[in-house]
Amino acid sequence: MTEDSLLARKLLEEEGCTCVLCNQDTVYKSFRRGISSLLTVLEKRQDFSGFSAADKVVGKAAALLYCLMQVRAVYAPVISRSAQELLQAHNISVHYGLCVCAIKNRTGDGLCPMETAVQHITDPRQALPAIRKALPALQQPPLQSNFL
Repeated sequence: MTEDSLLARKLLEEEGCTCVLCNQDTVYKSFRRGISSLLTVLEKRQDFSGFSAADKVVGKAAALLYCLMQVRAVYAPVISRSAQELLQAHNISVHYGLCVCAIKNRTGDGLCPMETAVQHITDPRQALPAIRKALPALQQPPLQSNFL
């Protein structure tokens, strides 16, 4: 791991960040859940190519965004198999603690909505519109139903 990768990992673990991006003296830290911090970075159109990232959980949706950002390395305590494979296919160095089959939703009873939104996407350029389209569903309370 590079110095930037080690610093990003250290800040993630010691400061309780959810996402850290490092490149030499430039450090971006976020404490927000989900991929919202990555979306904010992409909306600001800042150049994060060559940065090293540390992220609490990396699923395929986050991996696609990291590919768009052109980071050079990603560390995650938890990563999905599809995210790991995608990052490696884009020549992004990947380090992780635990590789899981898929990222579950916050209640643990299904697939993460962001993962569902990008499950058939392989081109990072197609990910952002799909993720933005799926975001409103996360903002609304789930519908109550007696049907299972």
